[in-house]
Amino acid sequence: MKKNNYLNLLMTLTSLIENETNELSLLANVTALIKTALPQVSWVGFYLLKDGNLLLGPFQGKVACTVIPLNKGVCGQSARTEQTVLVKNVHLFPGHIACDSAANSEIVIPMIVSKKLYGVLDLDSTSFSRFTKTDKFYLEEIVAIIARELEKITK
Repeated sequence: MKKNNYLNLLMTLTSLIENETNELSLLANVTALIKTALPQVSWVGFYLLKDGNLLLGPFQGKVACTVIPLNKGVCGQSARTEQTVLVKNVHLFPGHIACDSAANSEIVIPMIVSKKLYGVLDLDSTSFSRFTKTDKFYLEEIVAIIARELEKITK
């Protein structure tokens, strides 16, 4: 079931962004697509690297933190290490930033554009252990597709 959801999401994503020439529109539509396609996801959005911090970009969900230092939280760790961070229980994560007190699990995927950190894709859930290795695999693929499109736009 989860794999089929992602395969459908990948097909829709490809057609949604293939001719998009505006970076903001691309990111905004991707967040809406992911939020609609994935069950039990309470928040999905991008934090974009600007002046050494992650700044809130397009998102779907409750009001969010607007600035995240690279040495704070799950997003900061993902950006700093340029590795996906999957957290089954955010309340046990040292330095977790509770933008939404109802969030219980999180996955953050770094986005590398033109060989540089561009930002991160952040997903939260009110369910514990919502995100798995399957989510990690497909979300990393989604971010790679987005990064390739952004390379074309931001040249």
